[in-house]
Amino acid sequence: MIVLIGFSLLLAVSFLIAFLRSVKNGQFDDDYTPSVRILLDDITVKTEEKKESNQSIISNHTKNQA
Repeated sequence: MIVLIGFSLLLAVSFLIAFLRSVKNGQFDDDYTPSVRILLDDITVKTEEKKESNQSIISNHTKNQA
């Protein structure tokens, strides 16, 4: 039982060391997303504008029918 607890603590500490080392070396730095964020934002704005225009068309259509 004590051996399993010791082994699990050793494993947890080794994963913590590996994680801290990878953060220190820049493994989790995101260099790609900021460069394409402007492209992705444009697409979402256009789809939101399209949704709004579709909703206004639908509401105008229902007003004309009433």
